[in-house]
Amino acid sequence: MKKAPEQILIVDDNTDTLQMLSRKIVSKGWSSLLATDVSQALQLLDAGGIDLVLTDYKMPKITGLELIRHLNSHYPNIPVIMITGYPSIEGAVEAVKVGAEEYLSKPFTDEELFKAIDAAIVKVRQRKTRTQEIPTNPYGLIGNSEQMQELYRKIHKSTTNNATVLIHGESGTGKELVARAIHYHSHHSKAPFVPVNCGAIPETLLEAELFGYLKGSFTGANETRAGYFLTADGGSIFLDEISETSLSMQVKLLRVLQDRQVYMIGSKTPRKVNVRIIAATNKDLPLLVKQGGFRDDLFFRLNVLPIYIPPLREHPEDISMLINHFLKKYSSENSLPIPSISDDTINSMLTYTWPGNVRELENLIYRMVILCEGQQIGISDLPEHMKFSINQTPNLLRSLAEVEQEYISAVLASVNDNKSLAANILGIDRKTLYNKLKDFEN
Repeated sequence: MKKAPEQILIVDDNTDTLQMLSRKIVSKGWSSLLATDVSQALQLLDAGGIDLVLTDYKMPKITGLELIRHLNSHYPNIPVIMITGYPSIEGAVEAVKVGAEEYLSKPFTDEELFKAIDAAIVKVRQRKTRTQEIPTNPYGLIGNSEQMQELYRKIHKSTTNNATVLIHGESGTGKELVARAIHYHSHHSKAPFVPVNCGAIPETLLEAELFGYLKGSFTGANETRAGYFLTADGGSIFLDEISETSLSMQVKLLRVLQDRQVYMIGSKTPRKVNVRIIAATNKDLPLLVKQGGFRDDLFFRLNVLPIYIPPLREHPEDISMLINHFLKKYSSENSLPIPSISDDTINSMLTYTWPGNVRELENLIYRMVILCEGQQIGISDLPEHMKFSINQTPNLLRSLAEVEQEYISAVLASVNDNKSLAANILGIDRKTLYNKLKDFEN
């Protein structure tokens, strides 16, 4: 779902002018409401949802100047652009003095109109970022968009039963946070939550780590050790990057899902486990099944309760909320004053595609809070690959693979090709990073 367009109220006693301005505004992707006088405008303002007012200066009964004064007193966060066919320096000064953001004299060009609206909208977005309260939800996640509300509904449904959950989402969207929310709001909450990154454990060790082993069962097994499944008994095990497991390991995981018991290495006796299984992947598992890289029977066993976490670019209306949250968090943690963010910087962050999702945004805010030398974060504080996105429309014709490659390349460049550091920033292990780099070469 796309971000809702800003709503612009146009006030003019000339209906032809109203329709003309409305067509221009709508053609640029904004939404418009029309009023033929100030009284009608006040009714629309009282109904709420107005982001910007575009008003004529000279109108019968109540003038545009009086409307601006009213807005300045009752709706100080709604900017106003004054339009007039009677230009004068005194009129411009008076309009700005009582609260207008801009003063346009007829005739004006489309470019002048859109430039004035763009500048006002940037301020609207900045004010929302600075003043927007972070809504509370029981799961500790940030976001109030339609997509996040749907995610909360899915989490709630998952907490009321013991079914296996498969979380799907890009890197950096918060899959482990969702898994933890499911565990700690279910009847398993008093038992352990055991996260396992399947992609970070070498294939030769994964079985021992998951199922445990008996003393002497192989070289180096100097003691009996319970695996992650036994450790999670009574609670939940989170199998992240499940798509990175081999086909032979998938057979063993399937057996656990079917029988709810595990065989420790070296033992012929199974151990019963009462474990809630939550798996996650950033890969297209149905496609992997078709390609023979993932077992279809395991996929169907895992995909009982599927949960999709949307990438940040699909719910940009939550970006301001996240910025506000991370600014407060990292300023507090480092005993620093909360910095402001310049209009251009906010606009750039709102239009950036965030290939690294929330993790990328969080890391960026953390870095800017630490490195900010003044009281305001500006364009110069942004990484180079983000500066080029300023005032540009994101290229939506690129594939997800192209976006991912661009982001990974930018992160590597920013750390002088230090792959360990890059993997840490990306939130993946070195093995996964090397695999992705190999894929890019093919």
